[in-house]
Amino acid sequence: MDRLAFIGFGEAGRAFAGSIARDGLDSVSGFDLRPLADQMKALDVRHADTRAGALAGAGAVWCLVTADRAEEAARDCAGVLPEGAFWFDGNSCSPGAKARAAEAIEAAGGRYVDVAIMAPVHPLQARVPLLVAGPHAEDAATALGALGMRPKVVGNRVGQASTIKMMRSVMIKGIEALTAECLLGARLAGVDERVLASLQASDPGFDWTERSAYNFERMAVHGNRRSAEMREVAKTLVELGLPDRMASATADWQAQIGGLGVAVEDGFGPRADALLAALHKASGK
Repeated sequence: MDRLAFIGFGEAGRAFAGSIARDGLDSVSGFDLRPLADQMKALDVRHADTRAGALAGAGAVWCLVTADRAEEAARDCAGVLPEGAFWFDGNSCSPGAKARAAEAIEAAGGRYVDVAIMAPVHPLQARVPLLVAGPHAEDAATALGALGMRPKVVGNRVGQASTIKMMRSVMIKGIEALTAECLLGARLAGVDERVLASLQASDPGFDWTERSAYNFERMAVHGNRRSAEMREVAKTLVELGLPDRMASATADWQAQIGGLGVAVEDGFGPRADALLAALHKASGK
């Protein structure tokens, strides 16, 4: 693999591009629908104006768009993907969506790899844990390891890695949404300190105040992306024949908080107050 390309250059793309091991790589290129040439240049990534320009000669491609655009990205790039190139799909999509993306890539002669990024990309960056699955998973793990990354093969079927992440997200993103509903309500009612104290007494091994502040920050900064992921989680549950009530409600909360555009404050109280003020303003009341 002499050349690596990025399709999508958001938080994950920038984190990986700035921290991968580049020994053996002749070049790293990138394409994004947004004007991100300066960000790419700062990380020694060649900016391409077209998908074809980014993928030319690439032995592997990281696809890091948004969950709702992953299939589209695979279809749009399939026709210009070099023969035999890896397509590392790191988007948080349902297994069905990944299977359809894999069809497009494999039909064009590429090697599709289902990748699940299992923790925030900061501060670990390229060392973040990755789950990989699909018929090319073993070879993909070797290639990712050469980039200084931490892949773990979890199966030979596309969708296995993403399903693990999807089911985990029901809990992780769901707890974030529950945090918002529980503690913003408590803050409005003037009983947040007592609610937090009660939660702390019930589960003393968990710092409820600190974690709740962190959950507010994740939703405020990344809620839109997390909402798109939770829509995919809901699809996954439906594909499995289960109701998607919690996942869909979580997606709604994530989208609402993420859409506020709130500047993140420090600490539980200031963050809660900033979110409540923004929610009040958005409601027009």
